[in-house]
Amino acid sequence: MDSQPEIYRRNLQDVHETIAHAKLEEKNLTDLTQALYFPDITDDMANVKLLELNPHLLQHIQEGQTLYLKGGLTENVVLCTDSKTFDLKEAEVSNSLCLIPDLKFAQETSHNPLKAKSANTSADSSMEEEEAGDHLNRSDLGLEHREVFKIFQEYFEVREIQPRFRKLHDLLQMTRYSGPENEYCIERKVLFTRQQLLDTIQCSEEEFEKGLQLMRVIEIDEFMRILETEYEFRVMGLLLGVIDENSWRLDEVECEESVNCLKEIVPENILRAVFALYTQPSVDHPGKFSYNEEEVCRIMARNILKPGLKFHIEDFLSTWQGTLPEGMQIQEKFLRGIGVIDRESKMPCVRTLLETSLPTNPHERFHVLFQTKDCWTLEEIEPYVECFATPTTTVTTILNKFTRSMNKNGQRVYLSKH
Repeated sequence: MDSQPEIYRRNLQDVHETIAHAKLEEKNLTDLTQALYFPDITDDMANVKLLELNPHLLQHIQEGQTLYLKGGLTENVVLCTDSKTFDLKEAEVSNSLCLIPDLKFAQETSHNPLKAKSANTSADSSMEEEEAGDHLNRSDLGLEHREVFKIFQEYFEVREIQPRFRKLHDLLQMTRYSGPENEYCIERKVLFTRQQLLDTIQCSEEEFEKGLQLMRVIEIDEFMRILETEYEFRVMGLLLGVIDENSWRLDEVECEESVNCLKEIVPENILRAVFALYTQPSVDHPGKFSYNEEEVCRIMARNILKPGLKFHIEDFLSTWQGTLPEGMQIQEKFLRGIGVIDRESKMPCVRTLLETSLPTNPHERFHVLFQTKDCWTLEEIEPYVECFATPTTTVTTILNKFTRSMNKNGQRVYLSKH
């Protein structure tokens, strides 16, 4: 087998000759010359990539923290820290970039501190420097060899994005919990633990915890589940009924009493989980709780707004208010992301429109939105668009790209471009 030819190594004489051919003066150079040698292509080199670091990522690495790459076979890969998520895309560079692990920079290649020549240096001192350094080949010039590890024509750039919770919703929809009597219908192999979901969903751990709260995910027998809407509504109705039975004020609800009253009807772990999702500690009454009015209103509205149905506005608002305990008040803004009120159509109505049911492609999503309603205010359309926003791209920027706007009765509204 033929041996590989030996690579020629430059010597100092080569360096002097090269400097002369380049018409450079050695007195203007630092004390060390570094000769670069390019590598043979190996499989190890193919696994080395360049990654652009913003201040957050750089600090994360400097603190010894871990970065996570997440993405399935059909997903674009994202890069996650403990608190943020970044889209990861390959970008090309016009000039080749060389990775040289042991390369020394200018200040390391001179025995004396590098000093910039002052513009006020006198002619006499310049002449003295020329006389002192007037020689062809400096005897103090050193030579070291450096190996180029790899040459790059591309790198990975990062862009902070919103956490991608849609997959979390879709995975948990397959195993919705609707009571212990229906658990025989659930295939255990499609259930997910908390860690399995964290490893799968394209978001950071901090964002993941917020996503669990946003989608009202609870842990049942070590698996993460969401409740079927009608079942969740039924449990909430029972818990709210305990308030009337005990004549409690809305900010004086007792957790243990609520659970004890209903644990013969609903599993205790479900009662405690739902209670925790919809309440917070009472401000004025330590040890007691108050229900989150917005969250209670939203689950009641979702139970009324069946897919495909339309409701007269006044009929819907009246029915919605009637589902709540005395003291709670509905607000149209509580329909954010679950339903829309259309007062401009021939028959003013309320209809369901779940953000989680819309396409993830922005063009397709806007098509569905304008099929549902011709004209949107910013407040109405924002919950259906904010998933595309980033720290550098606002909802308004996205709307300007995909819609046209106009002033109507003194208010800016958004319409389809086509």
